[in-house]
Amino acid sequence: MGLIQKFKNTSFCLVVILLSCKGQTAKKDQQHKDVKVQETEKQEFITVGANRTETYIPFLKQKKVGVVANQTSVIFTKTGYTHLVDSLLKSKVKVTKVFSPEHGFRGKADAGEKISNEKDSKTGLPIISLYGNHRKPTSQDLENIDQMVFDIQDVGVRFYTYISTLHYVMEACAENDIPLLILDRPNPNGHYIDGPILDKKFKSFVGMHPVPIVHGMTIGEYAKMINGEKWLKNGLQCELKVIKVKNYSKEKPYSLPIKPSPNLPNDRAINLYPSLCFFEGTPVNAGRGTEHQFQIFGSPELDKNYFPFDYIPKPNAGAKHPKNEGKTCFGRDLSREKLLDKIKLKWLIEAYNHTEKKAGFFTSYFNKLAGTDKLQQQIKAGKTAEEIHESWKPGLVDYKKMREKYLMY
Repeated sequence: MGLIQKFKNTSFCLVVILLSCKGQTAKKDQQHKDVKVQETEKQEFITVGANRTETYIPFLKQKKVGVVANQTSVIFTKTGYTHLVDSLLKSKVKVTKVFSPEHGFRGKADAGEKISNEKDSKTGLPIISLYGNHRKPTSQDLENIDQMVFDIQDVGVRFYTYISTLHYVMEACAENDIPLLILDRPNPNGHYIDGPILDKKFKSFVGMHPVPIVHGMTIGEYAKMINGEKWLKNGLQCELKVIKVKNYSKEKPYSLPIKPSPNLPNDRAINLYPSLCFFEGTPVNAGRGTEHQFQIFGSPELDKNYFPFDYIPKPNAGAKHPKNEGKTCFGRDLSREKLLDKIKLKWLIEAYNHTEKKAGFFTSYFNKLAGTDKLQQQIKAGKTAEEIHESWKPGLVDYKKMREKYLMY
């Protein structure tokens, strides 16, 4: 072989080696990037308070614990989820009683349905219902408890009654010198704040505090606000500890893995709920008795020419006797509506303007839901949705200032 040929062969080998090394380096760089991406994804994974067992299980050991819980009170695992009560018992925490809110411990009861005290079939623990005429734990209920735990998935809306249950639990704990631990969870409607501020004249179980309809807080933040603003009876304050959600911000979308109540079956219903729940104070059905709860609305009294969509509400698991049961309702299908970032009044105004019986359209319950009598007056006066929203702004500005000092995310 000649010298020139040897040189060519040697050069070729060097190029191959260099390319191979470069390829391996590029591969390592890509692997390094992949690891970084995986680490970033891991860091951004939202961890609910209940899943952060290392932060609260040691705290609960050697204590007699009462738990306020429902079907959403779970710890997520790779294979599914475990109920908080089962997890606490497995960790040798002495749970003595369980307290359940509206819809019951298993979350199957209709809205407003009376729920009796019972025993949990799995654990044998007594379950005390906090609904109907027994919304606040009594001193007798709290006997044999020296620590309360609250873990319920909320949806960030004033008339969703879990925050009212929270108020009464906090008040009872304050009166009986029992500390309260809240295992926080994300707010699926936490990306916006909207609605009229509640007028105290219309205070009820579907609205207890001077906040807007969509309040933009997690239940842990809300508890801090109840305490800080001294909204409990006689200005009492509850000894409170909140286990934060890890890697959470209100700008992040959060899809609830378990429906929070029978008639909020999916993300769209939860997003539409603040806008459609007004219909609960009118003759209009908001999808109860169908498989599209809070995603459709209708009534036999609405103009079928203006509202060509129709359906018939029938009894189902979430509504044993739905409004307008067995009657053809004319209205709108909103199941493909885009994600809302404010309360949409258009549908309520349209329904009022195109009903056969305007005189009886608003029931007494409507003002309790709205938290004011002004909204009804504005709609009757022909105000536009934009004009009504504009009237809410001063109250929302003041609320946001008050809310600021209680935010954790």
